[in-house]
Formats: sequence, structure tokens, C-alpha cells
Amino acid sequence: MSVLTRLFAPAASGEPAAVALALLADPARPGRAGLFRPGPGLPLHPPLPFRPIGLAHPGARLPVPPPARPVGERPGPVLHCPPAFRDDPALGAVVNERLVAWAEEVGIYRGRLEQVRSADFGRLIMLTHPDTDDPDRLLAAAKCALAEWASDDYYCADRDSEGAGPLLGARLMVADATVAPAHLPPGYAEGLRGGIEEDPVLLAFRSAADHLARYASPPQLARFRQEIALLFVGYAAEAAWRAAKYRPPVWEYLACRQVNSFLPCITLTDAIGGYDLPPEEYADPRVRRVLTMAATASTLVNDLYSLAKEADPSGLDYNLPSLIAAEEGCSTAEAVRRAVRVHDELVLTFEAEGAVLAAAGSPALRRFLIGVWAWLGGGREWHAGSARYRTD
Repeated sequence: MSVLTRLFAPAASGEPAAVALALLADPARPGRAGLFRPGPGLPLHPPLPFRPIGLAHPGARLPVPPPARPVGERPGPVLHCPPAFRDDPALGAVVNERLVAWAEEVGIYRGRLEQVRSADFGRLIMLTHPDTDDPDRLLAAAKCALAEWASDDYYCADRDSEGAGPLLGARLMVADATVAPAHLPPGYAEGLRGGIEEDPVLLAFRSAADHLARYASPPQLARFRQEIALLFVGYAAEAAWRAAKYRPPVWEYLACRQVNSFLPCITLTDAIGGYDLPPEEYADPRVRRVLTMAATASTLVNDLYSLAKEADPSGLDYNLPSLIAAEEGCSTAEAVRRAVRVHDELVLTFEAEGAVLAAAGSPALRRFLIGVWAWLGGGREWHAGSARYRTD
């Protein structure tokens, strides 16, 4: 289920939904604001085109509302996550309106454009990419994200005859050929072009990739294409689970979530920010480790949000709390608490190992890791708003 479809699924009731909503709506942000200290000889922060708030600036903190109750009286856990670095509603609204207009232009979500507008993905992108205030750069990221979620909804959702089926792999292959793109002999290239023109999801991917290419370097584009291909692997895995009515063990689910995650969005951090992380640093296994942990953690926040929605009629809910409950024989409310511990372990590992990498690596790596940290905070903040306004 894509981010958009999950957002507008019917609200659930009961203790697990209440616990999940309380977690997401909680104003506490216990992630350390001054996480990445500069190494010897490094400036406190790289030049940025705006006044950032939070991580790299100990003297400039985003005001965080006091908790609704004393910490000692909390009935449940608290998600370990930083605050959002900036919140510019006007900028988010500009990006959102441009995104809706683009969705209408390429033909995705016909009949659901008001849902797209109400989801406020422009706000999500504004919150998660705080090192630019250029709406066109932010729009490039927003287009890529919406194309990814449209491919999930149009190709993978098992809702009707257009949903996942035996040709899912083939459809994802053509989507990959659109993003990559494939280079066919001239006599056959027209067939691919025609296939793209007939499919709004493929049109969305082609348009989004073209827009991204205005700002991304060739290595950044190659990196994005790699993460999209891995995302499709994750889509295929979950579709196979559903077709077989298979409940994966938690370890298998988390392995899938490493690729079926927000990673294609997060990997654009430097491209949207206007700088270039060297390919050798992006490919460093230590960097890859913390990056995938951050991406998994950000996606587990969305898993928690799914508990506030009605359960799958099949009884197979592919989210971490539901799988923990089934595997460990605990209540769903307890499984939420255990899922939060998994999330927090990932984030705390990113904090510890990311700080070491930031101190020892290049200024670009430090800025990139700050950007990933900002993505975690912005994604968490967007889900908090969704928890407040999308569950009525």
C-alpha cells in the first residue's frame, strides 16, 4: 500500500491504533540536535542558502512544544527522532500546488487529485529537504516521490484487475527501462516510447527523471536509478508474499524494508541541496550502512501510521508491529512498543556511527549526513500532521 493510499484508508479503532496515533502526535523529539560536531579544521557548517534550524546550529533551535504530559507519566514509548529543521508552510504550499498540477498533466491519480492535494506531499518535501528554498528543486524531489508511490498503487495494489498479478515483474521491468533508460535499436525504440506514452505511471517516471536531471550530476542520477531498481525488488517481494498469503518472519520483512523504503527519496539529499557527495563516499560500506538504517527507520514510522488504519481483510498486514505480534505471540499494543525499540535502535546507530563518519569524512559527507538526519526529522513531522488530520 502506497503512502497516499494508506493516508486515506479508513481509520481503525482500538488500543493499537490509539497507541500508534499517540506516538506520532507526541511533540517530543528526543534526537540530539547537536549531533554532528565538526572535526579538526572543519567549519561548523557548510554554506547554506537559508538559515537552517537545528542539527548543525547549537544556538538556533526549532521551538518544540512542551509534552502534553510529564515524561514520567507517558503510557508508552517515545520515538527517537530529531525535530524538523525548518517549517515553511508557504513554500510547502507552492510545491504542493505545482505537484498536483503536474500529476494532472501526466495523468496519474485521475479522480483522486484532491486526495493528492490534501496529502500535502509538498509539505513533506519542504520538511525533508531544508537546505534549499528553491521550489523547483523541491518539485523535482516531489515528482520522483509521487511517481514511486504511483507505481505501487497502479502496479502492486491488489484491489482490482489492474492490481498485482503475474505480469507485475514485467511492468516493473518496463518502469525500470523508463527510468534507466533502456537504449534499444532504433527499430524497436519506438515501441518503448509508445508504451511509455500509453501509461501514466511511466510518463510520470520519465517526466520526473527529466526534471531531476536539471539538478543532479550523472553519478547522482545513476545512484537514484539504482535505488529505484532496488525499490522495485521490494515491491515484487511484497507482492509475492500477498499472492502466497505468506507471513514473512520479522528478519525477512526488515530485509525487504531496507529497499522498499524512502531510500530513493533520501538519496536525493545532495542533488536537491545543490552539492555532490563523491561516489566513493556514497558507496563506502560504512556510509551505506547508516544510510539504509536511516531509510528503514523512516519507513517504520509509516508502518506505525498504518496501525491507525483498518486492517487488511485477509488478516495479513505487512507492517512491523503486526508481524512482531504474530511471531512473538504478544498483543498488538505490546508489538508497537517493540517496533518502536527496533526503530530507535536503528536511529541511535545512525547517530553514533554517522557522527564518526561526519567527523572523519569530507565536508560533503558531513553535509549529506546532516541532510539525512533532517530527512528523518521532517518525515516524522509530516507523519505527525497526518496523524492529527487524516484519521477522522
